[in-house]
Amino acid sequence: MKAFRRNCALKLSVDWFLSCVLCVLLAFYLRFEGSAFAYVHLIFPYMFVSTAALFVAEFIWRLPLRSWRSTGIPDLMALLKAMIFFGLSVSGLCFVGGTTFRVPRSIPIIHAFLSMLALGGVRMSFRCFCEHRGHQISGQCNEAKNVLIIGAGEAGTMIAREMLRHPEAGLKPIGFLDDDPAKKGIRILNLPVFGPIASLPEEVERHNIQEVLIAIPSGDGRLVRRIVDLSHKVNVSYRIIPGVYQVLSGAVSISQIRKVDIEDLLGRKPIKLDIDAISKYLRGKRILVTGAGGSIGSEIVRQVACFDPEFMVLLGRGENSLFELELEIKASFPDLKYKLIIADVQNRQKLESVFKEIRPQVVFHAAAHKHVPMMEENVDQAIINNVGGTKNVAELALKWGVERFVNISTDKAVNPTSVMGASKRIAEMVVRYIASKAKPGHTFVSVRFGNVLGSRGSVIPIFKRQIAGGGPVTVTHPEIKRYFMTIPEAAQLVLEAAALPYNGKVYVLDMGEPVKIKDLAEDLIKLSGFTPYEDIDIVYTGLRPGEKLFEELLTAEEGTVPSPHEKIFIANQNDIDESFCEKLDYLLKVAHEGDVEEIIATIKSIVPNFRVDKEKVALSDRITIKNI
Repeated sequence: MKAFRRNCALKLSVDWFLSCVLCVLLAFYLRFEGSAFAYVHLIFPYMFVSTAALFVAEFIWRLPLRSWRSTGIPDLMALLKAMIFFGLSVSGLCFVGGTTFRVPRSIPIIHAFLSMLALGGVRMSFRCFCEHRGHQISGQCNEAKNVLIIGAGEAGTMIAREMLRHPEAGLKPIGFLDDDPAKKGIRILNLPVFGPIASLPEEVERHNIQEVLIAIPSGDGRLVRRIVDLSHKVNVSYRIIPGVYQVLSGAVSISQIRKVDIEDLLGRKPIKLDIDAISKYLRGKRILVTGAGGSIGSEIVRQVACFDPEFMVLLGRGENSLFELELEIKASFPDLKYKLIIADVQNRQKLESVFKEIRPQVVFHAAAHKHVPMMEENVDQAIINNVGGTKNVAELALKWGVERFVNISTDKAVNPTSVMGASKRIAEMVVRYIASKAKPGHTFVSVRFGNVLGSRGSVIPIFKRQIAGGGPVTVTHPEIKRYFMTIPEAAQLVLEAAALPYNGKVYVLDMGEPVKIKDLAEDLIKLSGFTPYEDIDIVYTGLRPGEKLFEELLTAEEGTVPSPHEKIFIANQNDIDESFCEKLDYLLKVAHEGDVEEIIATIKSIVPNFRVDKEKVALSDRITIKNI
């Protein structure tokens, strides 16, 4: 702290000497054509006035707190505003100060202009000195890695500057590659732009490059994949910088350079969120998240916590996952007011007490059984939890006046071939039915999306464990495809969908293009430093019960209409049958009785396009009887 104060005091002293001594003398010298010392009786009072104005301007724009080492356009703009304020203030003080402070009106203008040049010049000179010194030290460091930066834009420039400022990191930038033809041959920070990305192998060999750094935060997964493949060809290591929001916020540093992950290869353009609309329904509100310890639920908690809610209730039945989430919340959101509740959404009485005590205004319902093969063997539990639990939460949300209710659904609810998918489709219908009874201005919706990268039970953690164990990596079918998005992307779109003012709708998220699971496995093997089919083999095990080759986000008869957000669509839904409530009650009744055959038949009556394998019904029935 003492060093920080000394640093600020030194900057303020330098600014004062340059502006209030040297620039004052030079302004009088220029104004009076070399006869400045004849006006000493005006110079010293003017210095006093300008000192007061300078200190005020420095304080308002916090100039001593700004780093001279990294001076950029925002710093110079702040300095310009400060100097305009400074010039106007000095002019005003001299005017009201009487004859003692009365100087020609051109003096403050000349003085402010000279101060801007002097103060801006000393900052830029200091930055140039530091960068030149970094070049020299980096050049003298024999152990530094030669780094080729992919992307000569803002992000690439920022990271190159960081390397030059911190030679102790052992990274020496050699140059850039960029597909923009206008940048070829130019120099940035005295580093050349060699040419397009396609020339990566040649430049790696020519300049003895030891690491490739991908610095294109706005690039999609195909571009990252292309760079990774080129790097593999010449056997050079590669890493990537953080996402675009961290770049725009100026948060990129050497410490944040990381390995390329599977999310980077599948990544799409960043989502543009309507922050104002989301903030309007979250800020200062009481929020309930069910399934809060799960992959999606915990990410929703993280995203919502950024919008300053009044209070959050994190409800789940897994104590370990909630315990880990609480540790994270305490570290990342120390001011967040929250309560952890261990409860099951099947327990209506417990849920009732939670709603009565907390009176939540927004509910995100993420609690569900999601593993397809497991639910094929536990048909009754899939219905009791996914349908019955949703019914409990939605009905209580209606009873206690919840303003927004968001049900997390899945693409497996479309033309379902699994009990899990059918249970989620019926859960959507439950929410739509409850929405029809909601008060004006209250919304009950479902959000449907595909697989989430890295979520519990998804293929990525499974593949990583298999690779760590030496393989093989198991894939059910060589042609199987799935839609993917990252956990943060899914949670952000859920928040965005909840901000839309349409009650009773099923929202479908834009999942991009489907990805072959085989390609995903090959990419993950490569990113782990192995060669597919040589170091780590891939074997095909056959489709599991209830599993599709291709997931659908919409049924053919549904179709979509656009929403105000480019990545969110509204599914056209058929009207709910008048006998829905009766069928629903009967479904839950036979589910509690464990009658698998009757459960399947009732599901079929509610969801006519549910396709079920008769052998699966018989197998599930035998398993249930055996368990009894």
